[in-house]
Amino acid sequence: MTTQNYLSELFSLDGRVAVVTGGSSGIGRGIAGALARAGAAVVIVARKEAELAATVDELTADGCKAAWVSGDLSTREGVRAAAEAAVEPFGEPDILVNSAGVNLRPPMGELGDDVWDTTMAVNLDAPFLLGQRFGPGMAERGYGRIIHITSQQAHRAFVQSGAYGVSKGALESLARSQAEAWSPHGVTANTLVPGFVMTPLNQRLSSDPEKVAALAARTLVGRNGLADDFAGAAVFLASPASAYVTGHALFVDGGFSVH
Repeated sequence: MTTQNYLSELFSLDGRVAVVTGGSSGIGRGIAGALARAGAAVVIVARKEAELAATVDELTADGCKAAWVSGDLSTREGVRAAAEAAVEPFGEPDILVNSAGVNLRPPMGELGDDVWDTTMAVNLDAPFLLGQRFGPGMAERGYGRIIHITSQQAHRAFVQSGAYGVSKGALESLARSQAEAWSPHGVTANTLVPGFVMTPLNQRLSSDPEKVAALAARTLVGRNGLADDFAGAAVFLASPASAYVTGHALFVDGGFSVH
């Protein structure tokens, strides 16, 4: 067996279909690009049509299979409509990546019902509903990969975790429940835990140079994260190579969590 054949058997996503929410910016965009370049046909679900079109145009120009769906993941009706639209370009997915999220963090004493409800709807309800829609089909076909993007706040409280931290902690619990339900049928469910990554979601912190420098200093590698840092981990968790990894939280944080 040649090296190329061996690596293809482990990591190739040829013939697979992936749905990536939040795939038009930040970490989600980096992951969508990685899965597409590894061979998957990728459907990106987000809100902003201009960003969606630009992302898909870039991927198709590279010879990848990609399509987009503009959807509202803040309501159950919107999630269900987006899910049905997402299967139209390439069929039922083998891979689901939940990267879409909102990052609303008022002080705990000022946290109202509206922020709580919006945070849970996008960060937790949408991944649950998409898992319920696609997970059983993956199990029936004998192959599936569910990947959630969580947060350091799922494990520790800092910089006003609030409802955001609660939603991400619950998302990791959801991954374990999905793993328990579907891993006997070839479906793994895992989470990627970023450190601080310079994305639009983190604009509140990324606009402060002193805080950005302090966060970089807390890592072991001496820098903050980039969207491209998630490519290898995402391809691994989406590929046959991760068949025995499930219910796991993989930290991609430059050592932030252990420093």
